[in-house]
Amino acid sequence: MTDYEVKALTPETWDAYAAMIERHGGVFGGCWCTWFHTMSWEKEREYEANRDLKKRLVEEGRAHAALAFDRDETVAWAQFGSPAELPNIYHRKQYEEELDLLPDYRITCIFVDKRHRRKHLSDLVLRGVLDLVAASGGGVVEGYPHDNDGKKKSVLYDGTRALYERAGFDYVRAKGQGNCVMRRIVP
Repeated sequence: MTDYEVKALTPETWDAYAAMIERHGGVFGGCWCTWFHTMSWEKEREYEANRDLKKRLVEEGRAHAALAFDRDETVAWAQFGSPAELPNIYHRKQYEEELDLLPDYRITCIFVDKRHRRKHLSDLVLRGVLDLVAASGGGVVEGYPHDNDGKKKSVLYDGTRALYERAGFDYVRAKGQGNCVMRRIVP
């Protein structure tokens, strides 16, 4: 079994991150995990534009992720950031209407390289986010996983409720159809 190492997404780890995204066609139709960074009217919806946006945000320190490495190759990631950095979440209108507490951080995307799935790398990068948040001073962290009740689903862009429960998150409420709000305080 491989010993994976978790590192933060930085300008120094950009090339390894970009190589993984490129291996998967930009992920989700060329998104480059930028959908959550911008509102729909701001998006260009083009592979190269999304790549350039993501790279610029990383260089400016406005895009954060925990990356799992297998030697020098990125094989999974979990994106996180402040609500200001990641304003566009699914079911945002409902979320804002029912808002009881604005988190310090939100986790918006988890992805595992197709060659490394079923090795619990989602758990690893989710814990990596919590470690990076703790190293930055901690705070309230939210995730918006699929509440799939253990049923198979083809696209799980942000993991499952069970994944978050294993990482110590508490269920807060439903969000949209099939998603939920999970929360944890990181010291």
